[in-house]
Amino acid sequence: MKKLLAALTLLTLFVPAAYAADTIKLGAFFDLSGRAAFIGTPTKLVAEMVVEKINNEGGINGRKLELILADTEANPAKAASIAKKFIHKDKVVAIIGPTLTDTGMNVKKVVDSGKTPTFMTVGGDPVIMGGKYGPFKYVFKSPQRSSIAVERLFIYLKEKNLTKIALLAAADGFGKDGEHWMEKLAPTYGIEIIARESFGTRDTDMTAQLTKVKNAKPQAIVAWTIGPAGSIIAKNKMQLGIDLPLFQCHGLPDPKYIELAGAASEGDRMPATKLMIVNELPDNDPQKAVIQEFVKLYTEKGYDKQFPINTHSGYAWDAIMMVADAMKKVGTDKDALRNAIEATKNYVGVSGIYNITPEDHNGLGVDSMVMVQVKDGRFTLAK
Repeated sequence: MKKLLAALTLLTLFVPAAYAADTIKLGAFFDLSGRAAFIGTPTKLVAEMVVEKINNEGGINGRKLELILADTEANPAKAASIAKKFIHKDKVVAIIGPTLTDTGMNVKKVVDSGKTPTFMTVGGDPVIMGGKYGPFKYVFKSPQRSSIAVERLFIYLKEKNLTKIALLAAADGFGKDGEHWMEKLAPTYGIEIIARESFGTRDTDMTAQLTKVKNAKPQAIVAWTIGPAGSIIAKNKMQLGIDLPLFQCHGLPDPKYIELAGAASEGDRMPATKLMIVNELPDNDPQKAVIQEFVKLYTEKGYDKQFPINTHSGYAWDAIMMVADAMKKVGTDKDALRNAIEATKNYVGVSGIYNITPEDHNGLGVDSMVMVQVKDGRFTLAK
């Protein structure tokens, strides 16, 4: 009996840690408080929902996923500290999040040095850009690149012969990223930016900027921000009697925008994921069934009562699904997992059909986005 116990003990010592563990740990950090909690909190709920779905369907080759959750509080320094904890203390295999471009940028070097695949749910492009923006070998992101959203917007503006525009951009990382791509891509699409104004993400009045914009006599106004600031711009524009079309960025297709802006939002247009108009998609669209399943699970959980579905809703779903698919193929070795994520092809997600490459750690094209408009208090396909 003693010999048998000794043999079993010896065998256990030689079982690889990846197979000895009961669960596979994923770090997941979002803005659960702070200025982007309205995005981060429902993103956390979706992360929990998709992990539950994967585990109910057998997990990763028989092993369960376990989420290690944390709140970044919209604080870049805290986000970096949490990422270090995930990697060195919790021993996670991969990380999902964070919520904001600024926090994501502060995490890049941490996950690179820790060689930990990280699928961010941030809007800005710098998190997956190299050079002066730092390494991105281990960083991926599920929301469309700002450059893709700008292209989708410019294609629409050109179709409508709106070629002279004024830009209002937030003074944070996301706003500056949008401004960068608009300036870079405008000549390609025959767009001229004839006025530029900036504002703080917590500003409560943009009448000064809008007055300057009006005096420049543009054909349309483009605002690049997330959160309440976008609704304030819409309301201030209406208060000033500015009779110009307003276009928002891909971060604002959200019933909350309509709620905060009220009647001032009517007619506003913006690029969005197909999630926002799933019922208007043709039945042969590959994404339609995926989005409908997502919506069904989300509403069955009752999340829509507090957090109505918006363009951000599917980002954690897509990120975790792609990480899980890669794990099923190669296991949990971090470098093998990173390589498998980078080789993702034709993944049909909520936010688009992903084809990731070593040069593009997002993998979504212009065709993943549609233009939506506010009509009678809800989002529809823009005409």
